[in-house]
Amino acid sequence: MKILVVYDSYFGNTEKVARAIGESFGDDVPVLRVGDVKLEQLSELDYLIVGSPTRAFRPSDATKAFLGDIPSGGLKGVKVAAFDTRIAQEDVDNPVLRFMVRLFDYAARPTADKLVKRGGELVGEPMGFMVMDSEGPLREGELERAVSWAQKLVAF
Repeated sequence: MKILVVYDSYFGNTEKVARAIGESFGDDVPVLRVGDVKLEQLSELDYLIVGSPTRAFRPSDATKAFLGDIPSGGLKGVKVAAFDTRIAQEDVDNPVLRFMVRLFDYAARPTADKLVKRGGELVGEPMGFMVMDSEGPLREGELERAVSWAQKLVAF
């Protein structure tokens, strides 16, 4: 079974989640930054898991560029999942920002939508992993939660 974990990261939190997910599947699962992925790698996959930090309620620019480069139908036959790192809605003090989060959501949903639009089969709900502040650190237990989520996606 061929799995690829792809991520972008600004402060290292999304990378930590991506690496924990990749390592949970074993040493032979590559974990690559979005800019290091070659599109031909995607056609040979069984599973593609993509993670992005949430930036202005959306995936990072690098993640959007990566997703935009995947041709229509380029993920046909590939099972896909998406995650993001975010500040929990209950930790946002500003009521306007809380409203904006409810309105626009976080990065995982549009990432998953784009993966499906490119032909992927979504195998799990898009997931968010919590950071304590915009630069982190991750909340305690989030790496373990990420591993648990990822293991449920992939049927061994």
